[in-house]
Amino acid sequence: MVAGAAIMRPYFHCEGIDDSKLLTAEERDHYYDCILDGAEAWGVGIIEVDEIDRVGVSRANRWAMGIALQQLGRSIDYLLIDGFLLPEALTPQLPIVKGDRRSISIMCGGILAKVTRDRLMMRMAEKFPGYGFEMHKGYPTPDHLTAMDRHGLSPLHRRSFISIRTRAELEAAAIASQTARD
Repeated sequence: MVAGAAIMRPYFHCEGIDDSKLLTAEERDHYYDCILDGAEAWGVGIIEVDEIDRVGVSRANRWAMGIALQQLGRSIDYLLIDGFLLPEALTPQLPIVKGDRRSISIMCGGILAKVTRDRLMMRMAEKFPGYGFEMHKGYPTPDHLTAMDRHGLSPLHRRSFISIRTRAELEAAAIASQTARD
């Protein structure tokens, strides 16, 4: 899980910037560089798969955001957050529904997170060939699910994700069945 935070300079402008989900990979890479050039401060928080499985997605998401905020390296007067409150933060804050489409700062944080995650997944594709991480970036596409059927679960797969958990249970049952037959 990856979260991003950005404090943009007052007159920051990067023509065409938008919600990371509405941009192509090339556009996100372009805006990533534009954001780094135009940010007063920025940070990215990363939570590993085993932590997500241990504490759950919601708490892991808040932790990732907390790490990103710490990486800003400065005090924050007010937080704009995409859709949820950070109860752990003592800073005044405003959760904005669909904030990644309505706030430049939230858009920038989202782009930082998405590009960072995509780059991590490209490295993981080299480490775990055959899963197609370089194509689907870990999202449960049909090709990804087929690769999981073919290769089993990698250390990158969250066991707490319902379709993954079901697959893990099926794999465990198949192993137990095979062991019983042997």
